[in-house]
Amino acid sequence: MRIWVDADACPGVIKDILYRVANRTQIMVTLIANQMLHVPPSPWIQARQVSAGADVADQSIVDQVTAYDVVITADIPLAALVIEKQAWVIDPRGDLIDSHSIEARLSLRNFMQDLRDNGVQTSGPAPFTDKDSRAFANQLDRLITRVQRQSKP
Repeated sequence: MRIWVDADACPGVIKDILYRVANRTQIMVTLIANQMLHVPPSPWIQARQVSAGADVADQSIVDQVTAYDVVITADIPLAALVIEKQAWVIDPRGDLIDSHSIEARLSLRNFMQDLRDNGVQTSGPAPFTDKDSRAFANQLDRLITRVQRQSKP
């Protein structure tokens, strides 16, 4: 089991939670981004910079993720691709995205994109809160426990 992070848009507080989880659980956390990232020194944390370009970081994650891995992203098309590979997805607000919820999320995302493409002003996401970071930490702990139980022979 590894944790992959779509790090370009991931809030700093979520990265901090992931660093603590990596060291506590000894699960490798890999942050993928188009820009250089500074991460704390740890054998359980690594950052990889990929070239700039649309979806380059996403494709890097898709190419490397395997079943039972966990991906942290708010990118719904990326989530759909890693779910196809039987990996788990948590968004930075702590929502678990799985094979049961991905279709509805893709439909909503596409609908909102159509509105924006047609000039309709849509509001962005709500501001990130302490409640969101607590929800993320709790969901991540539950998912790690679940995945570790499932992946044992």
